[in-house]
Amino acid sequence: MANTNTTASGGSFINNLGKIYGGYAGGFIGFTLILAVLEQMGVPNKIIGYAFVFLTIAVYAYIGILSRTMDLSEYYVAGRKVPALYNGMATGADWMSAASFISMAGGIYLGGYNALGYVLGWTGGYVLVGILLAPYLRKFGQFTVPDFLGTRYEGNAARLCGVIVLFAASFTYIVAQTFGIGIITSRFLGIPFEVAIFVGLLGILVCSMLGGMRAVTWTQVAQYIILIIAYLVPVVWLSTSHYGFPIPELTYGRALEQITELENKLGVAKHFVGSFTNAQGQFTWTEFNNFWALVLCLMVGTASLPHILMRYFTTPSVREARTSVAWSIFFIFLLYFTAPAYAAFAKLEVYQNVIGQPIAQLPAWVQNWSQVGGLLTITDTNKDGILQLAEFRIHQDIIVLSMPEIAGLPYVVSGLVAAGGLAAALSTADGLLLAIANALSHDVYYKMIDPKASTARRLLVARSLLVIVAIIAAAVAGTRPSGIIQMVAWAFSLAAAGLFAPLVLGIWWKRTTKTGAIVGMMSGFAVCLFYLVMTRYAPETFKGMFGTDLWWGIRNISSALFGLPVAFIVTWIVSLMTPEPSKEMQDFVDSIRVPRGVTT
Repeated sequence: MANTNTTASGGSFINNLGKIYGGYAGGFIGFTLILAVLEQMGVPNKIIGYAFVFLTIAVYAYIGILSRTMDLSEYYVAGRKVPALYNGMATGADWMSAASFISMAGGIYLGGYNALGYVLGWTGGYVLVGILLAPYLRKFGQFTVPDFLGTRYEGNAARLCGVIVLFAASFTYIVAQTFGIGIITSRFLGIPFEVAIFVGLLGILVCSMLGGMRAVTWTQVAQYIILIIAYLVPVVWLSTSHYGFPIPELTYGRALEQITELENKLGVAKHFVGSFTNAQGQFTWTEFNNFWALVLCLMVGTASLPHILMRYFTTPSVREARTSVAWSIFFIFLLYFTAPAYAAFAKLEVYQNVIGQPIAQLPAWVQNWSQVGGLLTITDTNKDGILQLAEFRIHQDIIVLSMPEIAGLPYVVSGLVAAGGLAAALSTADGLLLAIANALSHDVYYKMIDPKASTARRLLVARSLLVIVAIIAAAVAGTRPSGIIQMVAWAFSLAAAGLFAPLVLGIWWKRTTKTGAIVGMMSGFAVCLFYLVMTRYAPETFKGMFGTDLWWGIRNISSALFGLPVAFIVTWIVSLMTPEPSKEMQDFVDSIRVPRGVTT
């Protein structure tokens, strides 16, 4: 079946989405229960891990193949007929990347209260998307974010600047996703990390290459179902087993009390629940400022990410775009509201079941995870054979994945969580690859190089670029440039500093001019990129230039704090200094702020 618009029985695919995905969810739950029974019958853990990884990738690939298309509208915007509920679900999957699924709870595990900035920023950003951008971009009726910039600012110069920012942010983001896919594939297939990255890459390409946005949309809906089940099961299990109540969001307060008691016994200075504290457990304004800087940058970055914004080009109407934002927030809320509980239960399990145990008697999962890129290490510093807290080092990127094993849950739960993490990383990687490939093929190749290119040639260029970008991203991820959550935060800052001002002002201030937008966009992006690169890769040079390690102590994961105001101020000043846009464009900008009217 080459077309998903109709089912085999002749009914509408769109009208039967509830039945199709309801059956899919039931089938996945049944598959998991069968593996649970097989585990009890003695089937090796390795086989269970293989089953979860290969079967889920096979399902995504099957959906991708079914959704293959040669229609441009289907390839770029899924034919603009994705219902709000399912667009919200696909956006949730697109959004909840390896950073959200794999690293966010791990970040809270290590950073405690201070890391809650990730939850606040990533959730709050959707308020900005819903209020400021999504409905209006949908009414504008373009294919990509650079397409909007090129049309609104009347020329390819703004379009090209948009592509540059999009590429920088999306490529940084996709390297993080590929890194996460490598961790999961390496652990559960038992292959070297560098090889695992390219194995996972095949799954990404099959989903997105053949069917573009249409394939990615329906695959992401399937991936959301798996990832939310996988995220909730272990933490609900622990909540029930510890406190007899299956809602972890209501019970983890008791876990926090136990954690505080254990930290007092272990002599931990920086408590898990301490707010805005440094390593000595003291309140500092530096931590306070970094917390809110991160929240701001993640919120604005959320409202600037091209692969998220382009999801709202796929709905049938402006009203559906606005409604799908609400659904997006709901589906994201289910995971984000649970992440702090996940971190608390993981912390409690480590304190209770790992610290203080004889090192020689630690379970097999310790050895298994220590073989994955050095992400878990144990060093018996005092040679007493007992594991002390300071001798246990676990990376934030494996907290969620290893927690079922740390807590002694059946291995099928570990496989389930791996499948969820893989779904999260694949869904975002697909969306990012599509955003990059579409920008290069549509905005650069078709709009600037060969406007007379045939449909077949444009799709060939898009698919070729998609493969090339994917391979380069995998190669970069193999160098392990940083942790997942840090790389993702960098991507958010780059997008926020470069794209937020021209997008928002382009919709809400009709006096914004082409020159103002271009100069403002590149000024903000340049300041952000300079701060990020210099403080990360040339800290000594940066200190020599400014006499400090960081401007006002702000970490480079919040680099947009400096680029964002520059972008707005420069855009405003230059716009006032240059001739105002044509009356036709100003009338058009007025029209897109009216919900009614014709959309394309």
